[in-house]
Amino acid sequence: MSETIQLTLLMPCLNEAETLARCIEKARLGLQRAGVPGEILIADNGSTDGSQAIAEKAGARVVSVKAKGYGSALIGGVRAAAGDWILMGDADDSYDFSDIAGFVEKFQAGDELIMGCRLPVGGGTIAPGAMPWKNRWIGNPVLSFIGRLFYKCPAHDFHAGMRGFTKAAFEKMDLQTTGMEFASEMVIKSTLKGLRISEVPITLHKDGRSRPPHLKPWRDGWRHLRFMLLFSPRWLFLVPGLVLSALGFISAAALSLHDIQLGGVILNVGTLMVACMTVIVGFQLVAFAFFTKVFAIAEGLLPDDPALARAFKRFTLEKGLVIGLLVLLGGLVLLARSVWIWQQAHYGMLPSMEENLRRLIPATTLVVLGIQTIFSSFFMSALGLKTATRKPPGI
Repeated sequence: MSETIQLTLLMPCLNEAETLARCIEKARLGLQRAGVPGEILIADNGSTDGSQAIAEKAGARVVSVKAKGYGSALIGGVRAAAGDWILMGDADDSYDFSDIAGFVEKFQAGDELIMGCRLPVGGGTIAPGAMPWKNRWIGNPVLSFIGRLFYKCPAHDFHAGMRGFTKAAFEKMDLQTTGMEFASEMVIKSTLKGLRISEVPITLHKDGRSRPPHLKPWRDGWRHLRFMLLFSPRWLFLVPGLVLSALGFISAAALSLHDIQLGGVILNVGTLMVACMTVIVGFQLVAFAFFTKVFAIAEGLLPDDPALARAFKRFTLEKGLVIGLLVLLGGLVLLARSVWIWQQAHYGMLPSMEENLRRLIPATTLVVLGIQTIFSSFFMSALGLKTATRKPPGI
């Protein structure tokens, strides 16, 4: 019988006794309407309210997943699924499993990830009382916008709980997270790996529970945002770092020569110190972008990046050391010049303390940048060695 199964309707379950039978009944109706051979699979994550017995009595297959977490339950369910197509959705009756024809059509068209969209911008509907106002007007729109901006994903609703994917696509995703971040990781990795992604308008109904939901809006919203930021070193580190470095360098170059007057405001060595600090912070953020990218690839969180592989071939450890030493040498030369000028004054008071700081601040900044470049090059090389042991040559 398992050989004939084409579609698995998968529901993660943790104490859903109130709504589980109703969801299974709708799922059975959905399979009949869609006209595809399928199964209803419940991935139970340790229910203590008799959900397992309810599911089996209603005719569903139950697989027990001991590892706790939303992602763990779904991973266990996917591994046990008999169908090549998998449609997942919550077991709280917030999604209508009797209306799955749109997903089946997308599967038949060859799509690999099919996102349900609850938001009106994607044709979806949110029933009255189905979603708290902070989720509807702040959380989901903001997080989905960030996801589309960072990753160029075509989906309008990044966090819909009802979505379909092929088993082959799931293997390509190589998902690692076990908690609520699982939902974000699935969309992000599907986009990064170039899978065929489409969208189906769905309706989010008010769930049938009498207890509070497992989801904690602010906590889980932050977890999703944090995950999306960590998965995008470009936006978290690289872009801010480049902007800070450019602004700081331009300002520092001008202020190292003379004061700048903007209207009634005079920018002097105090601003020069801030500008140099900005350069250092910007440089560190850029370095973090590369560190994070290489580490994420090594750990399987991000796919291989050909652009990064080319950068590694061009920017070797030796080149980094040479650049760092040259910057460090430049800073030491400027420091030596400052000491020489001080020596000319017999190590006493200089005529202008401001002019002295205008020499010292850029000099010390170059020394710091040179040291950072040298040791960042060593650290990047070490990360690259780790990556090479876990990934094919060239990252």
